[in-house]
Amino acid sequence: MIKLENISFDHCIKCTICTIYCPVAQATHLFPGPKQSGPDAERLRIKNPELVDASLKYCTNCKRCEIACPSDVKIAEIIQNAKWNYLKINRFRPRDWFMSRTDFVGSIATRLSLVTNFVLKLRVVRVFMYLLLRIPYRRTFPNYESSAFENIFRKKIAPSQKDYEKRVVYFHGCFVNYNDHSVGKDFVKVMNAMNYGVDIMKEKCCGVPLIANGYIEKARKNAVYNIDSLQRAEQGKRIVTTSSSCAFALKYEYSSFLELDNSGIIERTDHSTRFISEEFSIGNVPKMKRLGIRAAYHSPCHLERMGGVMHTLNVLKMIPGLDLVVLNSECCGIAGTYGFKNENYAISQSVGSRLFEMIEDAHPEFVITDCETCKMQIEMNTNYKVLHPVTVVAMALKER
Repeated sequence: MIKLENISFDHCIKCTICTIYCPVAQATHLFPGPKQSGPDAERLRIKNPELVDASLKYCTNCKRCEIACPSDVKIAEIIQNAKWNYLKINRFRPRDWFMSRTDFVGSIATRLSLVTNFVLKLRVVRVFMYLLLRIPYRRTFPNYESSAFENIFRKKIAPSQKDYEKRVVYFHGCFVNYNDHSVGKDFVKVMNAMNYGVDIMKEKCCGVPLIANGYIEKARKNAVYNIDSLQRAEQGKRIVTTSSSCAFALKYEYSSFLELDNSGIIERTDHSTRFISEEFSIGNVPKMKRLGIRAAYHSPCHLERMGGVMHTLNVLKMIPGLDLVVLNSECCGIAGTYGFKNENYAISQSVGSRLFEMIEDAHPEFVITDCETCKMQIEMNTNYKVLHPVTVVAMALKER
C-alpha cells in the first residue's frame, strides 16, 4: 500500500478535470468521481481509515484521472488504497477469489479445455453462474487453449531460439498462457524476423486482478516471485510483454502500490510495441508485404498511462498498406474482472458504448488493440475481430 507520506492529495487544486475524464462518473451516479472519492475523502480517511463506502468499488482503476491531473496527484492509487480497506470487510469471496486466481483457474481450464469451452457457452450454465456467483449471464468468456503456452514454448519453440545471438525475455502473461497462444507465437515470429531470439522465465500472474479484487498480499507474493525470476535473466537482456496491463504492473504497480523493489527489472521492462518501435527507429525493420487492409485502433487505458500509445502507432504506421483509423481515446469499460461482476455490468456496457459506436462507424475489417480484456469487450459488443498489434506485424512479414 502507498505510505501516508507518499500520498499526493494535498497537491489537488480541485479543478475537477479528473471527474470530467472519468468514464465511470459519466456513466453512473453511484460513483461520485475521482476527486471526491480520492483526494477529498482521503483527508477524512487519514483520521479514520474505516471511513470507506461502497462507491469505491465502482472505480475501474483505469488511471484516466491520473493522465488528466495537472498536479500529478496519484488519484487512482489513493482510491485503490481505500478500496482495499473496503474490500477487506465487504469482499464477495467465492466469485472474487476465483476471478483473481487466473493461474489456478487457467491451469485447470486448459486441462479440460474441450469441456470448459463447451460448458461456458451453455445458457443454463451462465444463468447458474449468475444466480450462484453474480456473474452476468450475458457476459461471454474467452476460450481456453488445450495446454499452457509455457509448455508449448519449452517443447516446440525454445530449441530454435538458441540460434540467435541477441535474445529478449518474454513475459507472456495469463491470457497468452491459457487463452490465446497465437499472440505469443506471433511475438516470437516478429522477434525472429528482427534477428532476436526469445526466452521465457518462470512467471506467475502479474497481480492486476488480485489487486483489483483486494487480495493485496497474494498480489505481493506473485510480484516478489516475478521480480526474483526476471532478475535471474541474463544481465542486460530486455524483458518484453505483449500485455499492456502486465507491463504497467511490472514497471509501476510493483513499486508504487505494492511497495516492492523492482529496480532490477524496471529499466529493462517494456511493452512489446515500444521495443519494436525502438528497433524500427534504428533501422531494424523486417521485410514486410503490403496488406491492403483497413483497421481501427483502440488505445488501452493502462498503455495510455504509460505513454505507450505513440509506440504502437509508430509500429502500425510502418506496415505497408495498412489503412489505420485511430479511434478517439475512450475506455472500453471492462477493466479486467470489473465487467465480469453483475453489479458493474450495466456500467461497464455504458462506459464502452461510445467506443462501440465509433468502431461501427469506422467500418474497419478488424480492430487492433494491445489489451486482452479490451479485445474481449470489443468482440462481445461489435461484429469485429480484434487483433494485437504484434499479430498485425506478423501478418505483414514476408516469408524468409
